[in-house]
Amino acid sequence: MERSAADLVPGQKGMVKDFTDEYISLKLMEMGVLPGTEIVMKFAAPLGDPICVDVSGYALSLRVEEAKTIILS
Repeated sequence: MERSAADLVPGQKGMVKDFTDEYISLKLMEMGVLPGTEIVMKFAAPLGDPICVDVSGYALSLRVEEAKTIILS
């Protein structure tokens, strides 16, 4: 079973392996979410969406639906 960035809890890390959505993956790669990059879950908004992750040295806010497209190894 593959795990996505949306499955992380605060403090957990994962390595970006692949994407499930081609359109969203282009947007994410432009923001520094590249295969082989470490992603760290920082926190989620009070209602769980959006989430904040640390990637490529900066904090990135993602919708949960976008985070589900990031497959981790």
